[in-house]
Amino acid sequence: MKRFAKLLLALLREIGDENAYQRYLTRHHIAASGPAWRQFSEERLRARYSRAKCC
Repeated sequence: MKRFAKLLLALLREIGDENAYQRYLTRHHIAASGPAWRQFSEERLRARYSRAKCC
């Protein structure tokens, strides 16, 4: 049961972008903050919506 709870928590963190944000902070060598979250969010949204979709 404990193993399932850990798996579920890890899955929720991935869905909620927490893991991606931690990777972003590590990659850019910065601490978590409001401006860092804003920059992370803007980059992800820009990347997501700037790609042309077919059909």
